[in-house]
Amino acid sequence: MGKTVFLFPGQGSQGVGMGKNLYEKYQVARDVFKEAEDVLKIPLQKICFEGPSEELTLTQNTQPALLTVSTAMARVLESETEIRADLVCGHSLGEYSALVQAGALFFSDALMAVRARGEAMQEAVPVGKGAMAALIGGEADQVEALCQRVTQEMGSGELVVPANFNGGGQVVVSGTQKAVEKTVEISKSHGIRRAVLLEVSAPFHSPLMQPAADRMKEVLEKIKFHTPKIPYIANVDAKIYKDETQMKTCLIRQIPNPVQWEKSMQLLDTEGITHAYEVGPGKVLTGLLRRINKNIQVEDFSL
Repeated sequence: MGKTVFLFPGQGSQGVGMGKNLYEKYQVARDVFKEAEDVLKIPLQKICFEGPSEELTLTQNTQPALLTVSTAMARVLESETEIRADLVCGHSLGEYSALVQAGALFFSDALMAVRARGEAMQEAVPVGKGAMAALIGGEADQVEALCQRVTQEMGSGELVVPANFNGGGQVVVSGTQKAVEKTVEISKSHGIRRAVLLEVSAPFHSPLMQPAADRMKEVLEKIKFHTPKIPYIANVDAKIYKDETQMKTCLIRQIPNPVQWEKSMQLLDTEGITHAYEVGPGKVLTGLLRRINKNIQVEDFSL
């Protein structure tokens, strides 16, 4: 019998209405939303189910909202099915959902952490100063060379770097707005098939996020981590961790550094993983996995 990985999505997977069907059908999901609202003192259920979209996409709301919906889905899976995870992995913010599932973080502590993380990320760079773009149809080394060229040529505080090595020919870049726009503008002449500016409020996973990483160091120092019951793959280095000693460091380093998603998905075979479930809204991660690692069976579940 093969093993199963749970994949937890990050920012960008959110949408108004997410989690509503779970909330209406399952008491365990209602309990998760109630705990989230008790901890955060915000109308999270209303933000998730009714929006408006502008409020849901505010980083300090998006992050706890996605954590809550993913945790609700994971708990419904455990209570209603025989599906269990042998390994967990989350994309960026999703790493917190993965650690909750693994038993390494209490849900209430993770909520406080991601609320602070969202605020810290938004405050690190003023709105309009940073940007991100998805570059599709190019290799990682092509994108890295392109970013280095744009950064060097523009100079004077401008910066663009790879932010998410998502695999399947997709690399997301992040940095100052002018540098990211320049990268998009010249990408085709550097062998990139398509480049799309992303609707995000900050340049995530770039060195511009260092102030947010410094703040999260203080936040995470106050939170107790526990030995995980399930191993997890960390974003920052695509390594498997089975104890809590490195968790805080990985979560802090993750903020200004790129997400190593492609390498993480390539690891699954070595751990005997045969099946994958995306636990959260959307199908972004299972879509990427299909392109990166064709040996893994992507599963759907109806709840």
